[in-house]
Amino acid sequence: MPNRIKIAVAGATGYVGLDLVLLLSKHPNIKIVNLCSTKNIGKTIQSFDKRIKKKLPKLSKIEKVDWKKIDLLFLSLPNGEAQKIVKKLFYKFPKLKFIDLSADFRISNHKEYKKWYKIDHSAKELIKKSLYSITEFNKKKLKNSRLISNPGCYPTSILLPLVPIIKKKLINIKSITIDSKSGYSGAGKTFSKKFKYKDLFQSIFAYSVIKHRHLIEIEQEIKKQTEKKIRFVFTPHVIPTYRGILSTIHIETKNKVNTINLKNKLKKFYKKDKFVKICNSISSVSTGNVLNTNRCNILISNTRYNNRIIVFSTIDNLVKGASGQAIQNMNMIYGLREDIGLE
Repeated sequence: MPNRIKIAVAGATGYVGLDLVLLLSKHPNIKIVNLCSTKNIGKTIQSFDKRIKKKLPKLSKIEKVDWKKIDLLFLSLPNGEAQKIVKKLFYKFPKLKFIDLSADFRISNHKEYKKWYKIDHSAKELIKKSLYSITEFNKKKLKNSRLISNPGCYPTSILLPLVPIIKKKLINIKSITIDSKSGYSGAGKTFSKKFKYKDLFQSIFAYSVIKHRHLIEIEQEIKKQTEKKIRFVFTPHVIPTYRGILSTIHIETKNKVNTINLKNKLKKFYKKDKFVKICNSISSVSTGNVLNTNRCNILISNTRYNNRIIVFSTIDNLVKGASGQAIQNMNMIYGLREDIGLE
């Protein structure tokens, strides 16, 4: 097929990287030119993931890439690494586009980035040139963007249901409680080191209750919708399953707003979006309904108190929370149909 988008992937063998390569390998408008890794040079990607059937380039170092032949670089790297690569390439190769799946360009204030990630940002001037993109909120902006910051998985599951109703001033923004549960793949392949004192496969546990890194990201993006100060509590949990996120969001409504009002607002907001579904049944918002898809299922539920409502939101953290949304962003950049490669 002529005029295919020529792709390089840095960090191809991580959990997110492998899902990304799998999806890209099936995309009709893509040609994967380079798969990059720091280890296992010369190995095939199939030695890491048997799901990938297409014959692809063997793993190579990123230094071997001929950037004049690449249209888009996906970066699926540990925090702090993507910014170094983007800084080297951004001005030298002005036609090259970037989609970063780490947190390196998510936080608009470099001082806040250092505070939460304990890393001095090495490409401060490029933060302003980046676009933080949950695709549903940025379809028009994406066409003119070179550097895309792919959102975190927890924030994606939280912002998709909250942003439309906050924009319409339907809820009390000083009374939001978010309880999120994620499969252990959200911590990456080093999950056993991060949670070494926990029995991952037989227990559920909360972590980073006060200073989870996604707090600043959620706060930043909600603040874009209102000039008022917001207050929310976010409690993440790891559950004994590989993938999937369920976020349970407790909200307080204003001016006799009820579940029907909220549901109608969300349906109207997302009426043209293929990957966000406003559900009618509690059984529709289990992680099992969205695994290996780019969908977000949302349900609005009553409680026994008239002004207290629960919003359920579920995604696959490795797809809509990472690789799938990255491809959705890519499709919008190049004017493709939103769901190509993600059906």
